[in-house]
Amino acid sequence: MSFVVLYQNYKEMISKEVKLSSEFKVHTTKAITAIVIFVLVYILILLFSLAITALCVYGGIMIAITITNLFGIALGIGLGSLGFFILFFLLKFLLKSNKMDRSHLIEITRKDESELFQLIDEIVKQVGTSFPKKIYLSPDVNASVFYDSSFWSMFFPVKKNLQIGLGLVNTIHKQELKAILAHEFGHFSQKTMKVGSYVYNVNHVIFNMLYDNDSYNKVTNDWANSSGYFSIFIAIASVIVEGIKWMLQIMYNLVNKNYLALSREMEFHADEIASNITGYKPLKSSLLRMPLADHSFNSVLSFYEGKISENQTSKNVYKKQQYLMNFLAKQDELSILNGLPEISLEELNKFNKSKLVIKDQWTSHPSTEERINRLEATEIKTNHTATTLANDLFYDIDKTQELLTRQLFKEVTYEATPTTMSLEDFKSECKKEYTKNTFSKVFNGYYDDKNPIPFDIDKNINQSTEKTSTMLFSNSKINMLYHAIALENDIEGIKRIAYKTLKVRTFDYGGKKYKQKESNALIIKLQKELEKIIEEIKKNDIDIFNFFISIEKKLNNTGQLKESYQKFFKIHKEYDHHMGVFQNLSEKLQFVQFTTPFEQITSNFRDILPLEKELKTLIKNLLNNFRDSSEINKATRDNFEAYLSSSTLVYFRNEKYHDENLKVLFTALNDYGYFLSRNYFLYKKELLDYKATILNQLI
Repeated sequence: MSFVVLYQNYKEMISKEVKLSSEFKVHTTKAITAIVIFVLVYILILLFSLAITALCVYGGIMIAITITNLFGIALGIGLGSLGFFILFFLLKFLLKSNKMDRSHLIEITRKDESELFQLIDEIVKQVGTSFPKKIYLSPDVNASVFYDSSFWSMFFPVKKNLQIGLGLVNTIHKQELKAILAHEFGHFSQKTMKVGSYVYNVNHVIFNMLYDNDSYNKVTNDWANSSGYFSIFIAIASVIVEGIKWMLQIMYNLVNKNYLALSREMEFHADEIASNITGYKPLKSSLLRMPLADHSFNSVLSFYEGKISENQTSKNVYKKQQYLMNFLAKQDELSILNGLPEISLEELNKFNKSKLVIKDQWTSHPSTEERINRLEATEIKTNHTATTLANDLFYDIDKTQELLTRQLFKEVTYEATPTTMSLEDFKSECKKEYTKNTFSKVFNGYYDDKNPIPFDIDKNINQSTEKTSTMLFSNSKINMLYHAIALENDIEGIKRIAYKTLKVRTFDYGGKKYKQKESNALIIKLQKELEKIIEEIKKNDIDIFNFFISIEKKLNNTGQLKESYQKFFKIHKEYDHHMGVFQNLSEKLQFVQFTTPFEQITSNFRDILPLEKELKTLIKNLLNNFRDSSEINKATRDNFEAYLSSSTLVYFRNEKYHDENLKVLFTALNDYGYFLSRNYFLYKKELLDYKATILNQLI
């Protein structure tokens, strides 16, 4: 397909009565223009490289003819290879094929799942696209259309494959699945989407040429190592290739930025296609439920990851995902409709008080809120009520879920034959874990994302307060907390703009547009606002303290609350310093992820010795004073012991990393960071549990 034909197709598609936003048309034109510019620059570089190759080959032949000994022949071949490897770099993408890993997927056929295939038949016909080449099931919360691509797929049609995640199917209604699949097929239907697909392929080719260079580097290294003469010319070729990559990188950024802008519009357009088939409500409801569905699925997997040491596994993780999703929804007082939680946009964003709006030009997907607003704007409704679960489309969903569960656990190694945890046992464990890791509902979520602010206890004790618990933990107080959190985050975001680490010319705050040069003044203003709110929160915290002191006196149980506050404030003060050591050491160890000169590696490990010494002292203190020692399992204690038992572990010797010792170090460091935060949480919970207990006693 030539660029002239491509643009003619584009002009033809927008002339027809297909509802396209003006933004879609603008970004399509920009994307095509960016590609045309890239191709022109690439052709110029290619012509330049062909000239260099011709000169190098000619020069190599002349050297070999003039100097007839082995030295002359080697020099001639080396010079000829200089041009060849430059040209090879520019043309290697022609041979590149990108195949998706299917090892985690299970293919299904019409014979296996006839009802599901009938639904897909219906969607394909309504969308106006072709039936997928193959249909696969995956374990996760996702659905996508994919295909193996190469340079030649830009010119020849490629059949698409459909991937359906069972973690998604398990948490949606049939009509919602239909909307999601209609969205996925919508990306490859009608001429409205063909330009976007073409841009995607071009973008992928450019990326492979610039960044997927492992095989190229291996060939050049092998050639350079075969002769000292050749290595000289490979070094020269590498310098020229780096210059070419620098120029192409600039062009890639231009193409990619315009592609991503078009990609966001393609998402809106695919949503509209889905809306025309099912109405906007099914896709809207599935988008709103998706974060909870994904969180529930990952939480179940994390739960069983923690059970590996106990040799416990699951026969069906999807039953547990569904239970956990509904359990969490009920805890948040969300309504359950036809077996699944119903979540509103207001509930999804109820704790998001941010006023900062920055258009992220490097994201490929619009936000959920943006997608829902555009969906609702279609005003397309159907009379269909979502009552049938998507699971009911499958012939034997339990068997399929168990098959995918085995797929998830197939790489897990157990020390002994694992036992299967029943659903009832899982439910019991869930409730226990939830109680262990959450605070009493009497606080109305006041402490969920907030810690008691330290204050002078002796100076503020016994201050009179006429406020009730309802007033102290009211929704207005909760909103004040999340306003403060949003302000902190917004200030950090605007600082990135002020310091130019985030390169934007303008941004919106509170509905008003600001220029980059105005960001410092806005930061000062917001910091003053934040300080005022924090003072209000601190005053409320002192009122809360005295409120519970008064309850304690009524119960003739004086002294424990003050002692618990003092203990927590002490932990709070120590926590900042201890976490600082953890973060400092983590940052100083980042160099092991990058190619670093040997002398620098040795110097870096020498520099962290004082921090390591302090870390070991802190680990010993943590192990001796951890609030619930039963939480630290044997494997963690053994690794801590391995780290502490040696005065100095050797991490680098004879120009090689000592991987086993590095593993001990990083495991100990990461475990320390986790249990440090966990210890803080447990002391906070101890304080809050006591407050909840005496409040309930009074009631």
